[in-house]
Formats: sequence, structure tokens, C-alpha cells
Amino acid sequence: MRVLLALVAIALACHASANPTDSTQVGRKERRARTSGHELRNPLLNAAYQFVKEFSRVDTQYVEPQHYNFTVMLQNTNTYEIYHLANKTGQEIVFVPKPSVKLGPYVGWRWVFLGYTFDLKHINFGNNHTNKKEFDLSLYSSLLGIDLFWRQTGNDYHVQRMNLGEHINCAPIHKTPFDGFKSSIKGFNLYYIFNHRRFSYPAAYSQSTVQRRSAGSMLLGIGYTEHELEVNWDKLTNLVDEKLNKNLTDGGTPEAKIDSSLMFSKVKYSDVNVTCGYAYNWVFAKNWLFNASLSVGVAYNSSKSDNESELLDITNFSFKNVNLDGIGRFGVVWNNTHWYAGASTIIHSYNYKKKQFSTNNSFGSLNIYVGVNFGRKRHH
Repeated sequence: MRVLLALVAIALACHASANPTDSTQVGRKERRARTSGHELRNPLLNAAYQFVKEFSRVDTQYVEPQHYNFTVMLQNTNTYEIYHLANKTGQEIVFVPKPSVKLGPYVGWRWVFLGYTFDLKHINFGNNHTNKKEFDLSLYSSLLGIDLFWRQTGNDYHVQRMNLGEHINCAPIHKTPFDGFKSSIKGFNLYYIFNHRRFSYPAAYSQSTVQRRSAGSMLLGIGYTEHELEVNWDKLTNLVDEKLNKNLTDGGTPEAKIDSSLMFSKVKYSDVNVTCGYAYNWVFAKNWLFNASLSVGVAYNSSKSDNESELLDITNFSFKNVNLDGIGRFGVVWNNTHWYAGASTIIHSYNYKKKQFSTNNSFGSLNIYVGVNFGRKRHH
């Protein structure tokens, strides 16, 4: 399920505080501030009012605001992920699940956008044999953005690639199904958009504005994730024997064995990161937009596994716990304010490296959509 919400709760809370019902005099001042652009005299009310307004303030020479109250959209979502495990001896294993192909409707009212997608490859009327679960929440405003995610993988993985050393042919195990790998990830990314009045993330990823002139912006963010990996090594060893060692003869290819340093049964690690990046909206034709965004983060890891355990303790800072993460976003949109269509992809990459082994986890989604806005706003 993919749910898109704007920052409604905070906006409503601040909006309520800026609209008192027990004082008609303050109410008249606020109404005058709305129509004339003057600030409220009460500092607290004015701060709340200006804070809310900043989320939607744009330079209209660069960004055209939304003219409609409602929208409906049909979206195809394709998800993918990859796990790369390696140990200190150079052995490596890559696990990849079957990609998910989903389709579903979305409806929206101003900043609120809700929808549900159905997995077309696993429509089984309530019996999810793959045990795959996923929740994504993306919030976009001109000033701030946030990604919330929780993914629990199923049992439909296969061995995409394996390297157990020189002179060992691992080709026979390529793309072999393997149900002994499990993983989960949950976390968030929060980022600030510096040039938020001329550069619009919503124009590229939520279609709530239209970028009229090309512009870019620096991005600064923070994030936190929790990862959990579990491998049934007995199953994997049996699979290696079946595929790689079954037909060995004396003096032939050496026996394939997985080094014990890689054989943890379960590992959990947390990732705290600070990211910096740049995003650019290129208006290459009327009503057309191409967006590219890339952020690189410096991440500090803490872990708990069979082999070693470390707590997240900044006071005992160690560079051996520092790794690099990355987030990439790309999108192309056609939007004439009434009709819109496009495609976008978001890719997350996390790295974890310890003395005994390392892992890289990348996951993302490709969205293809078409929609229409209706219920034109009244302008006073």
C-alpha cells in the first residue's frame, strides 16, 4: 500500500491557533492579514501563521500553484530490491526477490492524497503466500519533505549471484529460488529544500504544483533506519551442495564452501545519517518537467549479531562505524494543471560494513501514473 499525505495535521493545528473563536477583534485582524498580507500583531499567532504559510509560498514566475481542490489518479507501482552480502575473504552472495507489480486508484483533496495498490502478481484473495508487506508514506511541501517506509520481505528470493572463490564455478546456482532469506527495514528521511520558493518537489512527485521555469536547490536532511537480516545457512549449504558439489570428481573443481565468517543467523543494525544533495527541475517544453535529485549521506551504524554487538554510542565515536548511504529520485511529468501523467522512481541505498562481513541493501519503486484535477478553487 502506498499512501501520500501532506503535512495536514501540523497545518490544521497551526491554522486553528491562528483563528481564535473567543475574540472577534483578533479574528478581524487575522482576516485583514490574509487579504492584505500584513502580519498579525500577536507575535505567537503571527509566528504560527507565517510558519504555515511558508510551506506553500512560491515565486509564481517559477512555480504555478494548484488551481483545483480534488484529483483522481490511476498508478502502476513496480518495486524492487537487492541484498549483497560479502565476508572478509572475498566471498559474496546476492539475493533478489521477484519484483512486485501493483496497480490501484488514488483520490485527493487539496493536500490530502490517499490510495491503495493491488499486487497483480500475487492476487490470491487474502492469502498472501509470499508474506511480503510494505508501507510507504511520502510527504511533499515546498519547504520540507519526508519519506516514511516499512518493508518486510517475503519468501520469494533467488540467488542472483554467488562468488565462493577462484576456480569455483557458481553459474549453476544463478537465479535458483531460495526461501531461507528474510529481511525487514523501517525508518524515515527528512529533508529541507533551500530554494523552496523557486524549486518545487511537489511539481515532480505529487503533481500539486507546476514548475514553469527551470530551477534547482540544495538539500539537507537527516534519517534513521533499522535493518534486520536472517539467513538459513543450512538451507543455503544444502543448495550449494546440490547445485555446485553434486557432480564433483577427484582432481576436478575444488569443493564449494561458504566461509564460517559469513554464517550469522541474524543481524540487526541501526543507521543514523546526515545527507546533503542537490535537485534540479528542468522544464524542457511547455507543461513538461524532468527532475533529477541525488543525496549522499554519512551514516553511523550500531549493530547486534551473532558475531559482534555494538550499541549506538556517540560518546565512543569510531570511524569504523561510519558508512555512506545514498538516495536518488528521478521523474518526468506532463501537467497542464487539469490533466497530468508521468513516471518517477525513488532509490534508497544503505551500506553496512564490519570486521567479519559487509552488506549493501538497495530498494526502490517505479511509479507510472495518469490523473485529472477537478473542482476549481475560488479565488477571492
